[in-house]
Amino acid sequence: MDKGRIFRELHANTFVIPNPWDVGTAKLLASFGFKALATTSAGYAFSRGLADGGVGFEEMIHHCRELVAATDLPVSADLEKGKGDSPERAAETIFAADAAGLAGCSIEDFSGDDGKPIYEFSHAVERVAAAVEAARALKHDFVFTARAENFLRGRPDLDDTIRRLQAFEKAGADVLYAPGITDIEMVRTICSSVSKPVNVLATPDFTLAALADAGAKRISLGSKLTNYAFGMLEKASQEMLQQGTFGFAREAMAFPRLQKMFGAAE
Repeated sequence: MDKGRIFRELHANTFVIPNPWDVGTAKLLASFGFKALATTSAGYAFSRGLADGGVGFEEMIHHCRELVAATDLPVSADLEKGKGDSPERAAETIFAADAAGLAGCSIEDFSGDDGKPIYEFSHAVERVAAAVEAARALKHDFVFTARAENFLRGRPDLDDTIRRLQAFEKAGADVLYAPGITDIEMVRTICSSVSKPVNVLATPDFTLAALADAGAKRISLGSKLTNYAFGMLEKASQEMLQQGTFGFAREAMAFPRLQKMFGAAE
């Protein structure tokens, strides 16, 4: 089964790809009927008690292997900037992702340097081109996503973001992604400026129908499901500490349901 091909074909229509942060949530989300899953660098880091960006590459790849083994669905990975800054390291990232069994992955143009958070334009494009070349050298299909991080990194420059996405498309990226866009008309502008599928990070103000109408093909959640789970833990804790009650337990998934689901998966 070529999961990369299956994953690529999903982009013919608009679909939601949720982001589990561990094996249990991967199995749970797969059981609900989603067609593919994606890792979340921030969500996994939070689950390890670390800030986003605090997980090393090898540990992240190990996490990816665990999620791939937990489900038959295609899994795409958020691999941040990859193994390093150079184009060669970007290519190595793709080979490592393939070896982990992933159907695809993304790398971004965020450098991790607070002084210069976004890679210089030509360098960012060279990294994408190297990643694309590596992906095309694989023996089976692999969906490579190129990310332009301006809007997440304090540079809300739509023109530069589109310029980067267009260059990434020309370099051969399969999917284009500018996380942090919160305006549906900006989504529409981005989608109309490129011909490859566009991934959009969901916000509370978006709807699937509106995003589809704007031209988006893949809707991801990033760390939002992790943040939601942590928010519910905070709410339950406040109820126990401030009210001395346990009403939150009425909304919990039933223990027998989880026991049966995970027991059957063994």
